[in-house]
Amino acid sequence: MFGLKISTRKTLVVGHDLLMTAAAIVASFYARFDAAGLTVRAHALLLFLPGFVAYAGIIYYLFHLYESKWRFASLPDLMNILRATTVLAVSLLIVDYVLVAPNALGHFFFGKVTIALYWILQMVFLGGPRIAYRYYRFSRTRHHALKENANPTLVLGRAADVEVLLRAIESGAVKKIRPVGILSPSSADHGQFMRGIPVLGDFARLEAAVHDRAQRGIIVSRVVFTPSAFAADAKAETTLMQARRLGLMVNRLPSFDDGGDPLRLAPVNVEDLLLRPSVDIDYSRLDHFLRGRSIVVTGGGGSIGSEICDRVITFGAARLLIIENSEPALHAVLETLATKRSQPEIVARLADVRDRDRVFRLMNEFGPDIVFHAAALKHVPLLECNWDEGVKTNVFGSVNVADAAAAAGAKAMVMISTDKAVEPVSVLGATKRFAEMYCQALDADFARHAHAGPRAMRLIAVRFGNVLASHGSVVPKFKAQIDAGGPVTVTHPDMVRYFMTIREACDLVVTAASHALGPQRSDVSVYVLKMGQPVKIVDLAERMIRLAGLEPGRDIDIVFTGARPGERMQEILFAREEPEVEIGVAGVAAARPTQPPIDAMRGWLVMLDQALSRDEREAIYRVLRDAVPDFQGVAA
Repeated sequence: MFGLKISTRKTLVVGHDLLMTAAAIVASFYARFDAAGLTVRAHALLLFLPGFVAYAGIIYYLFHLYESKWRFASLPDLMNILRATTVLAVSLLIVDYVLVAPNALGHFFFGKVTIALYWILQMVFLGGPRIAYRYYRFSRTRHHALKENANPTLVLGRAADVEVLLRAIESGAVKKIRPVGILSPSSADHGQFMRGIPVLGDFARLEAAVHDRAQRGIIVSRVVFTPSAFAADAKAETTLMQARRLGLMVNRLPSFDDGGDPLRLAPVNVEDLLLRPSVDIDYSRLDHFLRGRSIVVTGGGGSIGSEICDRVITFGAARLLIIENSEPALHAVLETLATKRSQPEIVARLADVRDRDRVFRLMNEFGPDIVFHAAALKHVPLLECNWDEGVKTNVFGSVNVADAAAAAGAKAMVMISTDKAVEPVSVLGATKRFAEMYCQALDADFARHAHAGPRAMRLIAVRFGNVLASHGSVVPKFKAQIDAGGPVTVTHPDMVRYFMTIREACDLVVTAASHALGPQRSDVSVYVLKMGQPVKIVDLAERMIRLAGLEPGRDIDIVFTGARPGERMQEILFAREEPEVEIGVAGVAAARPTQPPIDAMRGWLVMLDQALSRDEREAIYRVLRDAVPDFQGVAA
């Protein structure tokens, strides 16, 4: 009726609600009137009842009573019942006081008391079975959890986060878990019950809670951290260490911002222990920017490149070309992307960005809208020894990609850069800064020649610091050292770095690109991700040791080995001659470029190429110092 899609379940629900409506009317009359009153009204009531029940069915439909499943009955459903019942009660008042009493009977047929009784009974008759059915399903789920030997679990976090998990367990969305206690950082929760589960105290009472449950015959085997358990003041690493020592399995409930399934338990990673809150990403902006586009990602098998591939598919790219020079890395990213629900056209090609002809051919054949250039050599000490390879990939590879993107008609090229490009002291920093300057010079040249013609291509560089758990970062190195029993090696106790998660960094890279291609051409081409306060490497090492359930200095030693060639104690985000610009985008800042003209850049490229062909390290360093005046590197 009225477009209602009929099914067996809905038919039963409609039949139940209409029957309960008739029952509520009859019951209110029996409760209000004696035998004489009932006898007087019986005939009229029989005539009135079918029409009122049909009217009630319309009201229930309008208030969506047939659209929600009883097993998920909740406060919004009860509010809909309250609203519908109130409309019906008011309708009875109108009929009784305006239409019937004065004009037909001369006295009230229902009366205020009868209508009030009906209002109460109707809510009970409609809401009661729904709540009872939900409790029945909850009891069945709990029974199955006991029968299947589900893990007795302590849940850590604030009430709102904990309730998400408890509801998921009740509905059957999360299985094999039986919550037996809650630990909350909020003192207002202590001593309370949440959906029948006791709040046993704060995180510091983890061991006491485990022992308390054991005395009741419940052996806790798992701890689940909700997102609020990783707040900066929650000291999550201390709780993790304690949980590991107690022999408990440790999982986390992902937040919705993670972009994954928030109801699927995941392992606790070092990313969860960041010393700062993550940036709020405008996901609708990313979806609007990428949907339907053709995207190229160079270095698509690396840590950053593979995550960019994942994100552009997530946000609706229509076509994706992945360029990667490592066969295993290319295979791995394709296997990962094959699990995505969205399946755009994906083209995978083995190629080295140093092969100019192949890069041009691939770009022209594909016809990209946006190119994300993530291919690079990035290991600081290795590039100090293999300086020529750094120049070939980071400089000439970037030039090849930029020129090929322009020749293929791309709207934008986004170069992934690094904070080490600012006032560089290493080959990595100098080669990345040179590549930045070439892109900026080309961007400025396109802008000058655009005039009133078609929109000029944008070339931008996005800088950020270290990415947690990326290939070659300290995180996998520390993890391997901890697994081996230590020691964990840190270069210097005062060494600090900026850190981001891979997903956060990649989302902000796309955000920066969306700004560069905004309605008005901006006068910035260097974007810097806001990474909060830098983190001491030794603090990160200590947190990772605690994450493994060990005590720094007691179970695992930390040894300081001294700074390596090309390293500096603290990274810089903007050069002195780069005026910072606030662009009004959360998590991203920008700078106006300071670069020589494109002809000067091409002249230096010729000199770099000649020095490479002669294997003259000093000549290469001289060109880099001429192009990047604040480069302090010295050829050994």
